[in-house]
Amino acid sequence: MPIPPPCYLEPTQTNGRRFVRREFVGNLVMLNLLRFREIADYTAHPELAPPSPISGSSAFDCYIRHTLPILRATGGDLIFLGTGGSFLIGPEDEHWDSVMLVRQQSVAAFLDFAENQAYLAGLGHRTAALQDSRLLPLDERALAV
Repeated sequence: MPIPPPCYLEPTQTNGRRFVRREFVGNLVMLNLLRFREIADYTAHPELAPPSPISGSSAFDCYIRHTLPILRATGGDLIFLGTGGSFLIGPEDEHWDSVMLVRQQSVAAFLDFAENQAYLAGLGHRTAALQDSRLLPLDERALAV
């Protein structure tokens, strides 16, 4: 029986240390690649489960509705949310259902957001929604012309 590929839903301690050590200055943008479960799995967060099953995409919409006011209150914003698909350049068998870009004012502001108790109270919607994800912090650079 083939071993399923690993899924990535949370940062590792090693990657968290690398992120902080990058010493971003000013704004950073987080590139999110998201793959949804067909049916959301609220096993780990039954208190957030809707009365009847919903899709992973719908559970992620619940996460966005819960998170967006908190993100904005901490100086961040959702700057792009779109439908993904297969790569034009990349692995032919890899696809992502959704792509999201989130801007935050600084690493400190991002960490404050990520530790915000109101945010954490709705994080179970994200967990229920996602089958796999990638999160790539981006440091904007000036274009040399």
